[in-house]
Amino acid sequence: MKQFSISILLTMLMSMVGSNVFAYDIEVENNDGVTIYYNYINDGTELEVTKGNYSRAVNIPEEVTFMNRTRKVTSIGGGAFYQCINLTSVTIPNSVTSIGFNAFSDCRSLTSVTIPNSVTSIGNGAFEGCQRLTSINIPNSVIEIGDRAFWGCGSLTSINIPNGVTSIGEKMFSSCGLTSVTIPSSVKNIGDGAFGGCQHLTSITIPNSVTSIGKEAFRYCVALTSVTIPSSVKNIGDGAFEGCQHLTSITIPNSVTSIGKYAFNDVDLSVVVSKIENPFEIKLVFTTNTLNNATLYVPVGTKEKYKATQGWQDFLFIEEGDGPNGGGGDTPEAKKCAKPTIGYQNGKLTFNCDTEGATCQYTITDSDIKSGSSNEVQLGVTYNISVYATKSGYDNSETANATLCWIDVEPKTEGIVNGVATVRAAAVLIQSNGSALTVSGADDGTPINVYSVNGSQAGSAISQNGSASINTSLQPGSIAIMKVGEKSVKVLMK
Repeated sequence: MKQFSISILLTMLMSMVGSNVFAYDIEVENNDGVTIYYNYINDGTELEVTKGNYSRAVNIPEEVTFMNRTRKVTSIGGGAFYQCINLTSVTIPNSVTSIGFNAFSDCRSLTSVTIPNSVTSIGNGAFEGCQRLTSINIPNSVIEIGDRAFWGCGSLTSINIPNGVTSIGEKMFSSCGLTSVTIPSSVKNIGDGAFGGCQHLTSITIPNSVTSIGKEAFRYCVALTSVTIPSSVKNIGDGAFEGCQHLTSITIPNSVTSIGKYAFNDVDLSVVVSKIENPFEIKLVFTTNTLNNATLYVPVGTKEKYKATQGWQDFLFIEEGDGPNGGGGDTPEAKKCAKPTIGYQNGKLTFNCDTEGATCQYTITDSDIKSGSSNEVQLGVTYNISVYATKSGYDNSETANATLCWIDVEPKTEGIVNGVATVRAAAVLIQSNGSALTVSGADDGTPINVYSVNGSQAGSAISQNGSASINTSLQPGSIAIMKVGEKSVKVLMK
């Protein structure tokens, strides 16, 4: 009898596992009549979207009211849309800050996702296996993208990697349909298998910030015809470019101190340019065809070192000098986008870059309090702006920074209209360059004073023709307190 009861219980459990059973705290319909499931997070003050049987288009609301209590939706939980094979599109609200692990994994019909500027992190495997996802815009607010985040997105042909991301994780874009990728200058390492199996990838721009290329990072990128390894790279992992059959030449900079096994396996190179002045031992890096037929170009005066070093000595043809493309074996100097300029007029910010065809990527944050608990809120009406320029084949530009604020033209209340105080205000744009500051938009005759954080005066000027320039005694990286008329603004010297 006891054995029979256990058998029934196991059968029931297996039945539940095979059905659409999932745990949640509340379920609420959105404005489209779609039921969305949520869990309470942050001590019950916020909501996280959790697992449900979602299909077609889903619009996640910014706020949800349940039992007369309204809470913000701030997270897409781990596995929330996992294997929702009929889901076609998702709109994520501006209240969401994180997308959890495997959140949209194996959503095979998903073609589009709107990610807002509020999101800062995308979890491991978040969009893994989304075979029909053709494009996705990752906002500049994102600073962390997990391993395998877009693994197997075979229809994804292009991707923008935000400038705040510091690492391309393990198999992040493996087996995607990408044709070209520009990696931002914030990235320090390219993880294992990061772009492995991207068979349509024809070009890759690696910035000078990258110090390591992981094992199998570009393995079997069969359409890749050229790659420039920047002088910042120290390590090239095992099989990093294995099977890249259309690569014909490679330049290895002096910064490289290790090359893993099979790094160029199944790649029959015709030219190898090495600028390493003191070659280190390598083993099983190049194919037999490369060793027997390619010409290895090395810096002048180092030929005998190469002929005496394991691995390099196996090249039949070693020559000193420039190589077929000149440059003495040096890595070609990367082109860099020009630093943008920032302007403001008639309620519109403008960004201009002298590099033709460059796109400006901007981030704007404000200092006003978004939520809290008090009887009053002091509004700073101040925006911090940063912008850099990008272009395929170019390194990202330096970042330009500015502060936009509004100052009272007459520091008094001019009148009350419908219970609202009307105050004349002027928009002022503040920019720093080294120890100098420029102010645009202040009325002529407006006094402008700059102080250090300890209160000592660091410079002053009077606005003329709508602008003023102040050379200060402050160093880059320090905080300046700028007083424009009666308005005080903190500015980071860049």
